Amino acid sequence: MHYIWLEPDNLHFPQPQHADADGIIALGGDLSVERLLVAYTNGIFPWYNKGNPIIWWNPDPRFVLFPDKLKVAKSMRPYFNQKKYQVTFNQQFDQVIRSCGKTPRKGQNGTWITDDMIAAYTQLHKLGWVHSVEVWDKEQLVGGLYGLWIGDVFFGESMFSLAPNASKFGFISWVRLLQQKGVKLIDCQQETKHLASLGAESISRAQFLNLLKQHT
Repeated sequence: MHYIWLEPDNLHFPQPQHADADGIIALGGDLSVERLLVAYTNGIFPWYNKGNPIIWWNPDPRFVLFPDKLKVAKSMRPYFNQKKYQVTFNQQFDQVIRSCGKTPRKGQNGTWITDDMIAAYTQLHKLGWVHSVEVWDKEQLVGGLYGLWIGDVFFGESMFSLAPNASKFGFISWVRLLQQKGVKLIDCQQETKHLASLGAESISRAQFLNLLKQHT
């Protein structure tokens, strides 16, 4: 398939129907604040390996969580009842994103959270677009996640866990807060068993893009 190459001075992305079967919609461009905000509000996100061109994705179907459909397993209730962990927000963004990059993942070699990605999302964090969730066991950071919050949509990027159910604890706490703040949709990008167990589901790209128009 012939992919459209993005030039640095052009923030325009191809239409969704130009994406291939895997969801790749374009290559190249940069990770500027302006481009990333345009991308996310159009359902597009970057995901690529170090040394390769930036790959932009707009997959179909899309894996999402509607906050009011959050599932909290019975096994998680003692963690909250006993206040097993403590949760903070936007206190240790750099540590969270770097921990997400360092945590080994089944079926993945290396990380897509490159130095360029860290620099780009750090800039978005400083501008208030990207948020982090930190999960603590006393004074030790044992889990967390980060992503973009645009309008009434949260675009989840990555999470990590260094203790039993730490990432779930942080995710559930964050979703509950987002629901209180009126967030209508959480983008999980692609399906995982971990997120499915928390209530995430697949919807069509067309439905996802329609929701973005309503809520971003």
